[in-house]
Parts: sequence; C-alpha cells; structure tokens
Amino acid sequence: MSVESGGRTVNKKRFRADDPERREWQDPEKILASIGLREGMTFVDAGCGEGYFAIPAARIVGPRGKVWAFDINPEAIAVLREQAAGGGLLNLRAETGSGEETVLCHSCADLVFFGIDLHDFADPSMVIRNAREMLKPSGTLVDLDWKDIPMAFGPPAHKRFSEEKAAELIAAAGFRIVSIDDTGPYHYQIIARR
Repeated sequence: MSVESGGRTVNKKRFRADDPERREWQDPEKILASIGLREGMTFVDAGCGEGYFAIPAARIVGPRGKVWAFDINPEAIAVLREQAAGGGLLNLRAETGSGEETVLCHSCADLVFFGIDLHDFADPSMVIRNAREMLKPSGTLVDLDWKDIPMAFGPPAHKRFSEEKAAELIAAAGFRIVSIDDTGPYHYQIIARR
C-alpha cells in the first residue's frame, strides 16, 4: 500500500493481527502485563481491529474475567469472533460500532485500552468520555499510540497525536494522568485514572 505524504509517495504497511514482524516491536502480552492486566479483570479494547490485543487479553483475564471489544470495521470483528471461537475464548465479546456511539457497559471495566488508534476516531474527546462511562470508579485508561515522529509505517504525520496532545484530551475528559512513558522506538503509552 502506498500513500501521498508531503508531495511524495510513501509505502505504508498494514500489519495483520498475527504479523510476526509486528510482535518484534510490539509484544501484546508484555504490554498488557505492563499495564497491570490480570486474571479476573474486565478489559475493554476500543478500536480492537482483528484482536491483536483483545485475544491475548482474553487469555490473561481467564474465564473469571471478561473482554469487551469493538471496532467500526465489521470484517475485523468477524475475524476476531472467529479467532475467539477457535481459541475457546468464551469470555470475549466483540461488537461492531463507532467509538463515538459505543458504550458497552457502565462502570464495569477495570481497564479501557486504546491500542494505537485514538488518533483514528472522528471525535476522540467523545470516545474518551465514553471510556470514562465504561470504567469502574477505580478504573484505568491506557492510550498506546504512535509517536509523532517520521517513520516508515503507521498513520500519516498529520493524524498522529503527540504525547502532550493525547494527555490534554484525556485530562479534559476528567482523568488524572498517572504516567507518560516511552514504549520502544515507535510508541508512547499514557496511563490515566478517573
């Protein structure tokens, strides 16, 4: 796939959920462990795609936990449902819906997770407010996103949020920023609480 960027064509790679190259620089199990996901928790994956984070999250939370996942792309949700069924993950519920209109539960989630997609929503402020609705009073919001630097893949530069911009949006929705960390060569991670 190629896209126009600053008057030149740039190759833009689309990573599949099972892409081994992606796991080299973005290990979902390691990331989920680092944000404190554990057995018995309820995890919401906002903009889940084909389940790169939702599938390992369902394994981590186990049968006593629950994973709610949603994405605007019905084909991605179909792939995720198929993977969950094939893996016997009865604790994963996947729905088609936009982040601006989707609230899967009220005050039920321990963690709401944005996995490299907050910049993709038409109204990220509304999506963050919806995340707040889904979180328990003690819940945690996590935004893992692309650094705002030039690189060979990821979204175009004009779509990316800097750490400061993402933190500003999250704080404006009533969250307290706990940490902003570098998570490797391509991403940063913001952890916030209600």
